[in-house]
Amino acid sequence: MKHVILGAGPAGVIAAETLRKHAPHDEIVLVGDEPEAPYSRMAIPYLLMGNVGEEGTHLRHTAGHYESLRITLQHGRAKRVDIDKREVLLDDGCTLPYDRLLIATGSSPATPPIPGIHGVGVHPCWTLKDARAIMALAKPGARVLQMGAGFIGCIIMEALAARGVKLSVVEMGDRMVPRMMGPTAGGMIKDWCEAKGVTVYTGARVEAVDRPGPDGAPMGVRLSTGQHLAADLVISATGVKPNIGFLENSGVTCLVGVLTDEHLQTNVPGIYAAGDCAEAFDKVSGQTIVSAIQPNAAEQARVAALNMVGQRTELKGVTQINVLDTLGLISASFGNWLGVKGGEHVELTDKAEGRHLSLQFGGDQLVGCNAIGWTNHVGVMRGLVEGQVKLGPWKDKLMADPTLLMEAYLACAQAQSEPAHYKPH
Repeated sequence: MKHVILGAGPAGVIAAETLRKHAPHDEIVLVGDEPEAPYSRMAIPYLLMGNVGEEGTHLRHTAGHYESLRITLQHGRAKRVDIDKREVLLDDGCTLPYDRLLIATGSSPATPPIPGIHGVGVHPCWTLKDARAIMALAKPGARVLQMGAGFIGCIIMEALAARGVKLSVVEMGDRMVPRMMGPTAGGMIKDWCEAKGVTVYTGARVEAVDRPGPDGAPMGVRLSTGQHLAADLVISATGVKPNIGFLENSGVTCLVGVLTDEHLQTNVPGIYAAGDCAEAFDKVSGQTIVSAIQPNAAEQARVAALNMVGQRTELKGVTQINVLDTLGLISASFGNWLGVKGGEHVELTDKAEGRHLSLQFGGDQLVGCNAIGWTNHVGVMRGLVEGQVKLGPWKDKLMADPTLLMEAYLACAQAQSEPAHYKPH
C-alpha cells in the first residue's frame, strides 16, 4: 500500500507518523513545497521574538527522524490530481502514484489587490523565508505598518512589538479581531494595544503602497482615511485561504476547503483531507467549516490516517476555539460567539479591571462565548460549549450572573457524565 501525503506541515507529519505506527510495511511519501525541514508556522512569531532559532520551529528535532520511520520526504508542489489514474502530478513534472492520498496542503496568505503591495519591503509573515526578510528590516525604531488585526495578525503584532519597532496596525473591521470578538471585546483589545504604544487604525484600509514615502521613508502607505504613513516595512496579515487550486476539475468536491465526511474522506474513495485545507463537519454549529488552528490539524490528521489504513474512526467534531495573548491581554472565543437564531445572550463588562464576558445560549445550552481576562474559566467555557452540556435551571442562573460558569459546569457537566445508578422501585 502506498500513501502519498501532500503537505509537510503539522497535519502531514502527524498523519505520516500515525500511518507508520499502524501500517509498518506500507510506503509513505510526504511532499512539502518549501526547501526546509518540516516546521510549524505557529513558531515563527517566537523566532521573530528571538525566543527560538530556526531549528526551534522544526516539528521534529531528532536527527534522521523521518529516515528512521522510512518516511520519504519529497520536495514539490501538487499541480494536478488524476483520480482515475490515482496519481499526483507535481510542478517539476514528477508523477506520484498512490493507493491512498491525503490532502494536507494547508493555506496561504490572502494578499489584497493593492497597488504597490508586491514591491520590495512588503511581506506576509507565513514562511521561514518571510521571517528572515522581516528580521532584516524590523530593527528597533523601524517604522512598521501591519495590515490586518485578526487572530494571526495579533500574534504577529506581539512579535513585532517585542523587536522594539514603531508599530502601526490597520484593520478594515470596526474593531480588532472582528472574526473572533464582538464589538465590546474588540474595542477593549484596541484600547489595550494603544496603551502599550501601538497605533491602531480600525475602520480603515490600505489603498496603496508608494515608493518612496513621506519624510524620506522607503515606503508611504495611503489609507482610506486620507492619511499617508511612512514605513520601512509593511506586513500583510489580512487572512489566509486554503491551498486547493490544484484540485480544480479533479472531481474532488471543494467548497471553502476540501469537503470531507466524518472519516475525513472526500467524495472520492481513497482520498482524504486534513488541516487548514479541510472542510469538516462541526457538531456544535451543525455546519461544515474550515477551522485553521493546529489542534484541529493534529486531530484530523490522526483520524484520516487511521481510516487510510482501514481502522474506521470518526472525527468527533471541529474545535472552534481561539485563545489569544495580545501584549499580555488574554482573550478567548468559543463556538457560536455571535449567537444563534432565537437564542439568548448575557454580557458583563468591567473595563477598569480589563474583564469582559459574553455568553450565548441556544435553549438551555451554552453555544458560544467571548471572554477577556477570565483566564481561569477558559477550560470550563470550552467544556460547556463543546460538550453541548444541558444546563437546565443553571441557564437562568448564568443569565442572572454569568460569573457562575465554574459552578454551572460542576453541577451539570459532571452530573451528565456520571453513569445512572439503579434505583429500586
